[in-house]
Amino acid sequence: VIARPLEFYLGLKGAQRDRRIGELMHMVEMSETYLDRLPAELSGGQKQRVCIARALAADPELIICDEITSALDQIVQEEILKLLMRLQRELGMSYIFITHDIATVRAIADEIVVMHQGKVVEQGLKSEILTPPHAPYTERLLSSVPEMDPDWLTRLLASRRM
Repeated sequence: VIARPLEFYLGLKGAQRDRRIGELMHMVEMSETYLDRLPAELSGGQKQRVCIARALAADPELIICDEITSALDQIVQEEILKLLMRLQRELGMSYIFITHDIATVRAIADEIVVMHQGKVVEQGLKSEILTPPHAPYTERLLSSVPEMDPDWLTRLLASRRM
C-alpha cells in the first residue's frame, strides 16, 4: 500500500523503496512489523497511520483529510491529531480537514470554511468563525456540540423538584 506511491511518484524500487517505507512507518510511529499485516489485522488508528504514511510517500505540500478521525475513539483521535500536528511542524505541509466534528475544528484549524449543501456559507479565521454572530447554518453546527458542564445534573435535579 505504501510502496505504490513511492514507485509511481518518486520512481523508487527495491532496497531504496523499502528503506523509504521504513522511514515513513517510523514517521507515523509504527513498527515495520506491521507491514506484513492485512488491513483486517489493524486497528482503526493503525489504519489511519498507514493512510497518513501512504499520503506522505508522495512528498506532498498539502494533504486532504476527509473525516480522518470520525471512526476513532477519543484517545486515538487525539493521538492522530497530535501526529498530524507534529508532522506539519516537521515537514512544513498544510492540511485541509473535511469534518463535521466541531471540537476537532476548534482544536486544530487556523482557518475555517463552513459549507452547507455544497455551498460556502461562511469563511474566515477560526477566531472569526467561532465567535458570534454566525451565519444561521454555522450557528446550528456550533450549537449541536455538547459542552462539558459539571453542574448539569445538579441543575436538572433542582429543576425537577420545583
